[in-house]
Amino acid sequence: MPQSVDETPFASEREAVIWRQDELKDLERLLRQLRFDLVNHQDAQGAAPRLAELQEKATQAHFLPAFIAGTHGRGSDAKPEIWEEWDQFATGFTDLEQKVSTLVEAAEQEDYRAATRAFSEVGLSCRSCHRAYRYD
Repeated sequence: MPQSVDETPFASEREAVIWRQDELKDLERLLRQLRFDLVNHQDAQGAAPRLAELQEKATQAHFLPAFIAGTHGRGSDAKPEIWEEWDQFATGFTDLEQKVSTLVEAAEQEDYRAATRAFSEVGLSCRSCHRAYRYD
């Protein structure tokens, strides 16, 4: 867990909070578009660039540096439990990465039934983490 800004690519704690909020919103928009592509239209080829982006962004490596110790409270949606339960929080991203990989594999095989199930699993992974670690 990053203990200070100096251990991250961010210039300030506030920059890290804003970045992670924006990135998580972008991930949510990306998932909505993927639902449209894969579930509604069964278009794996059209979804391919977004799936690649999802696989790149929905990772520990992408997000965890922005969770600097103590960057919760005012101006942040993050609960302090993130840092109290850091290993569990980080494991949630590992779970997400695995579920995204399953989704990508199903889409590459154009198995839309499996892609729909995998898409639901990705959503459940997101929601379970948000329930535990984000103020609504």
